[in-house]
Amino acid sequence: QVQLVESGGGLVQAGGSLRLSCVASGRAFNRYTMGWFRQAPGKEREFVAAISWNSGRTYYTDSVKGRFTISRDNAKSTVYLQMNSLKPEDTAVYYCAASYVGYERAAEYDYWGQGTQVTVSS
Repeated sequence: QVQLVESGGGLVQAGGSLRLSCVASGRAFNRYTMGWFRQAPGKEREFVAAISWNSGRTYYTDSVKGRFTISRDNAKSTVYLQMNSLKPEDTAVYYCAASYVGYERAAEYDYWGQGTQVTVSS
């Protein structure tokens, strides 16, 4: 079992920045691909970014490329999502997740955090 706890969400004006953190506890963090997903009201959960176990590969959805950066610190069992140039359409609950095999598909992730709210005002 892996427990994931996100933090760092909040209210920010358009153009601003936030850094989300997700701390893992339980089984070996460095075995997992880590991902960030988000869900806006009335919409399905969507993939945002993912990072391989050794940070060798990263993946982003097109709408956040060049603005968001995913990183991880295996010594701290933590994954981060640095979000810059935020837009109102980035408003959502952001979830971190852990997977043995997946990258972009939510169904491939085994463990999920409870989510943290990000609200971007125009």
